[in-house]
Amino acid sequence: MSANKDTVRKYIDGFNKSDHAQILSCLTEDIEWTVFGHFRLSGKEAYNEAIESPDFTGPPVLDIVRLVEEDDVVMAELSGEARRADGETMRMSMAEVFVMRDALITERRAFVIELTENDYK
Repeated sequence: MSANKDTVRKYIDGFNKSDHAQILSCLTEDIEWTVFGHFRLSGKEAYNEAIESPDFTGPPVLDIVRLVEEDDVVMAELSGEARRADGETMRMSMAEVFVMRDALITERRAFVIELTENDYK
């Protein structure tokens, strides 16, 4: 496995544990994070503050379906669940683009689709 894929796996594992130090160790100082339809932020400090949202409680459960790499970009297909602050579980399917520099994530672009009926809808 490549160093870039290893970093993405470590990063996802950190999210599953809400381990801020592990997550931040995978990022460049000038990290850019976009969740389309929701927010965009820059820098490790802003990233650290956004790791845990007040809309959710506890760590998510994220499963890597597949990772594909070309040059300095890793694309990840993920499935997951997160517990909302009101106690409801949000199921989701995600596509993530990780732009890498020196085996660290310098940009993350996330497409998150909430699933309310089944595994595709």
